[in-house]
Amino acid sequence: MRRDHWQRRIAELDPETDYEEIGRINAMHEFPWDSQQALSFALFRTYAVPSIGQLLYDTGEFASATQKRHDDTAILLERIAETGLESSEGRAGVRRVNQMHGSYDISNDDMRYVLATFVVTPVRWIERYGWRRGTAAERLATVRYYQRLGRLMGITDIPADYEGFAELMDAYERQTYTFDAKARAVADSTLDLFVTFYPRPLRGAMRRFSIALLDDHLRVAFDYPKPARVTSALAHGSLKARGRLVGLLPPPRKPKLLRDTHRVRSYPGGFMIERLGTFPSTMPAETGEPSVG
Repeated sequence: MRRDHWQRRIAELDPETDYEEIGRINAMHEFPWDSQQALSFALFRTYAVPSIGQLLYDTGEFASATQKRHDDTAILLERIAETGLESSEGRAGVRRVNQMHGSYDISNDDMRYVLATFVVTPVRWIERYGWRRGTAAERLATVRYYQRLGRLMGITDIPADYEGFAELMDAYERQTYTFDAKARAVADSTLDLFVTFYPRPLRGAMRRFSIALLDDHLRVAFDYPKPARVTSALAHGSLKARGRLVGLLPPPRKPKLLRDTHRVRSYPGGFMIERLGTFPSTMPAETGEPSVG
């Protein structure tokens, strides 16, 4: 396969109507690792909004079951994208997300902000570290996909374009980011999990590298130490070097999925969409046939 195989396929598609297919190609063929890392960082940055970080801490899930919460989120988002928003399994995934959110008092502003991070963070990540720059069609497809997902989640006042999402995200962070002990605890638990994905001798360095990759205002909100200049240069430089190396490799023929990696550990025997996520005591667990084995 030529390195531009998937680019040529994307060029044949219309981002206004084929946004899901473009998104799958991007996330599972063109930029699988980058997309996975970017979405992880997107979620991580939401913790710095006190109302979000406090809620996640108060559920107790991010301290007692960090790996499972990571896996549930990753599988739900990936499976919805893989099968399609309009598919029966995609709708089951969205319904599971809505059930969880509906059990808590979450403002529309917070929901819009989280949606914006899913749009903006991957675009910025690929612009900075990807093996090639993203295209206008890919960016539009990302916007259309999350607009549709947002509507299915009942979110209102969704931005009309990428610029609107970027402005919303940046403004919300300026307005809300501040230190909160509960939010910091959730961030620490997430970082503690992240470093376990690497061999033990590398874990200290990977924690420092991860903090070095954070935007300054995000790092300050968590009260993490300012990284040494050499640490920051190595962290960013290694990702850029990786992008250049990936550009020399042939494109993946088969989709690369996060649930097939060592980072997802909670369901060695398979999973049911209907059983993923949290089930607060006020919400009955949904039963039914498994959506995937």
